[in-house]
Amino acid sequence: MRSLTQLLASIQQAWPVVEGAVSEVEELTISVPAQDWHAMALYLRDQMGFEQLIDLCAVDYTAYGQVNWATDSAVNAGFSRGVFDFEVPSSASEAEASHQPRFAVVSHLLSIAHNQRIRVKVFCEDNQFPVVDSVCDVWASVNWFEREAFDLFGIAFNGHPDLRRLLTDYGFVGYPLRKDFPLEGHVEMRYDPEQNRVIYEPVSIDNRVNTPRVIRPTDRMELV
Repeated sequence: MRSLTQLLASIQQAWPVVEGAVSEVEELTISVPAQDWHAMALYLRDQMGFEQLIDLCAVDYTAYGQVNWATDSAVNAGFSRGVFDFEVPSSASEAEASHQPRFAVVSHLLSIAHNQRIRVKVFCEDNQFPVVDSVCDVWASVNWFEREAFDLFGIAFNGHPDLRRLLTDYGFVGYPLRKDFPLEGHVEMRYDPEQNRVIYEPVSIDNRVNTPRVIRPTDRMELV
């Protein structure tokens, strides 16, 4: 049986542009350039035996690595960092300003024959209009996963046979899982019995100030 280290070596021998590593918990993650994704998908399916796609999701790396909730103390007056302290990124976010890829498409593949799993990251080259190739013709199960990533992150998939919103309404504005999407949303919808239709209105949700619980070690917490 091939190990994940051997699998990574075989992949990098055939595709030198691929970066990857095996984690301490025995998980293999590789990063594939966007222009090579479709060809790489065919290679992983036909040559490496990853015949099944388990999941596909997206990641927004805006402000990646910032730890807003790491704290050992709390003030007596409320704590609103979750609502107000996190600065909403501008159109030129930190990732864009440093020319770093903002969006990534992450696929989880399974090889039943080899009993192995692999995680594949594909970073979108354009932060303003993120797009990667669709792999619907490689794994049929990815159809709705790609539609979900398009709906919630605004990532377009070249060659998708039916790229439409999946979870939000057809007239929804914005992409809810982007880091710069406002916490209270843009609009809310309700059914108006007088107009006999669904109407959109400005949101009526008020920001709440939350006070987190901070556990402080004391002598009473020591085991007897």
